[in-house]
Amino acid sequence: MVKGLAVRLKSYDETISKVLNLIKLNEELKKHKNIVVKIHLIPGQPQNSTKLEFLEPLIQFLVANKNPSSDIILAEGCDGAETRDLFDELGFTRLAEKYSIGLIDLNESSSVEVQNPEFLRFKSIQYPEILLNSFVITATPVREHSELGLSASLDTMLGAFPGYKYRGFFSNAKKKLRDYPTKYQIHDILKCKMPDLAIIDAGDKGFIITGKPLDMDKQATKLFGLDWNNIPHIRLVDESFNQAPKVESVDHLVGKLPENSK
Repeated sequence: MVKGLAVRLKSYDETISKVLNLIKLNEELKKHKNIVVKIHLIPGQPQNSTKLEFLEPLIQFLVANKNPSSDIILAEGCDGAETRDLFDELGFTRLAEKYSIGLIDLNESSSVEVQNPEFLRFKSIQYPEILLNSFVITATPVREHSELGLSASLDTMLGAFPGYKYRGFFSNAKKKLRDYPTKYQIHDILKCKMPDLAIIDAGDKGFIITGKPLDMDKQATKLFGLDWNNIPHIRLVDESFNQAPKVESVDHLVGKLPENSK
């Protein structure tokens, strides 16, 4: 696949199909038995969650281009709410039924213990087995975030911490994660597995961005007039995953975006 692209949004139907063909995702899909689309759902904040109108063209493309025997699965593990309730409330259950694809609550999904000497805070992590054995696509909105600075594809993988292992006794919140700053939670969960592809809905800024998750999150900061070096979790992940000398700009990887589109 092409490493990454940013394409101006005309409509979700037209632009998503265009960008996925440009990166030759159709060829990549043929290599995989399981394709998991990790969506981003926030309880009480549908405006900051993955939109159906953004996701459906992606699902249509995957269904049309996968191997006949391959499975497509939508996945999320909400913090502070029942994931299945949000699937129903926001229309993802109906979408899964419409295209005969799977729907998995990562909070309840079978997990395996992962140990990695590159974890910075966790001794080990319980990680959903389905993600380890699949081609993982994150399909997320991008927005400024009061705690993180920017929310896009990397931080959505916090949903991979299975709730049944990390929630409190009388709560849906993953309280056992609160012992560690969020940037370390993000770093360590990505050390279990970095998603294979990010598709970022920057529709409010006029773009669809797709490619390698870390590079695409760096690129997305420009839409908000931010410097990715000042976003703690992006900088931490970059320092850990990119051992080679840093490249300060990723414009050579993707379609060039304006420095500030506010």
